[in-house]
Amino acid sequence: MPSKVIPVADWRSLSRDRPVPGLSGPIATPSGALTDTLARPLRDLRISVTDRCNFRCVYCMPKESFGKDHPFLPHSHLLTFEEIERLARVFVSHGVEKIRLTGGEPLLRKNLEYLIERLAQLRTVHGKPLDLTLTTNGSLLTRKAAALKAAGLTRLTVSLDALDDTLFRGINDVDFPVADVLAGIDAAREAGFASIKVNMVVKRGTNDQEIVPMARHFRDSGVVLRFIEYMDVGNSNGWRMDDVLPSADVVERISARFPLEAIAPGYRGETAARWRYVDGAGEIGVISSVTHAFCGDCTRARLSTEGKVYLCLFANQGYDLRALLRDPAISDAGLATAVARIWQGRGDQYSQQRSAAGAAQASGDAGSRHDTEAPRVEMSYIGG
Repeated sequence: MPSKVIPVADWRSLSRDRPVPGLSGPIATPSGALTDTLARPLRDLRISVTDRCNFRCVYCMPKESFGKDHPFLPHSHLLTFEEIERLARVFVSHGVEKIRLTGGEPLLRKNLEYLIERLAQLRTVHGKPLDLTLTTNGSLLTRKAAALKAAGLTRLTVSLDALDDTLFRGINDVDFPVADVLAGIDAAREAGFASIKVNMVVKRGTNDQEIVPMARHFRDSGVVLRFIEYMDVGNSNGWRMDDVLPSADVVERISARFPLEAIAPGYRGETAARWRYVDGAGEIGVISSVTHAFCGDCTRARLSTEGKVYLCLFANQGYDLRALLRDPAISDAGLATAVARIWQGRGDQYSQQRSAAGAAQASGDAGSRHDTEAPRVEMSYIGG
């Protein structure tokens, strides 16, 4: 995926964490009804289990910034599976119903099936199993799919940005063949996964010619294809607005070949706008992460691989819970109180502020511009 990439200093050395709210005062007893300052409930937790990936996609982990000498986190900094389970249990007590495992590439984390088995035993405040899912680049799925299903994983999302093999090898920048990702998707089907989604990040002038071929390939397959606008996440991908192809254009291109009709969201806070084929051949989704802010319904928290909680994908600061986890004096009730106070203070709405800033800039109102210059967390660190 050709692009001008801007090498940056390790953003972790440029960003300071927000202080975890003090634990003095009354304990916050979990009720499953926790809300933030904008009345948004806590329903989704995304857990990054590794900051490493075997791909070097330009929009996420370009070689110029994530080369052979990049200082990935040492193993001692990573949360153990037991620590992840403990924190997950706390978040579930506050209302989380869905947990997504991400990375980096999560399947690079050794013995991940063991963590999935532990998380699959958790129950929501209503006594139901969690919606337990994972996002992967698909490179290891042929080997891992059956074990993931047996461990209790309920759904899978596979990242795939092109069907053309030459283009795909260039996008992942490690010469990985598209046929192996497609074989991984087939292996997931054979393993019994009833819900599989494929995410395509669309970059204008690079892979937008693959939109209709991708739609054609996954029609009638039972796989839901989702198109994601190229996002300004992190600091390393040289993002420009000119590279963004609006989701409306994606829908228009597909509908011209395979007519579509809009359908309602499946749940509150769903990021993808859903469209189905008029002829009944399935559905697609479009995630308008740049052109249409959906902060108002965002119910997601993100946990980094070293135990920092981020309240927005575009955040530049997190709350470090690892010290609390590793302090023998801090009980689960103390952890629950910390999480409650963090979420109750949440007012993040970056996409809406970015949109307002763009409008103000266009009108010449410099005083209304939103400051987006602070280093933001890299997507490879907290997952998408």
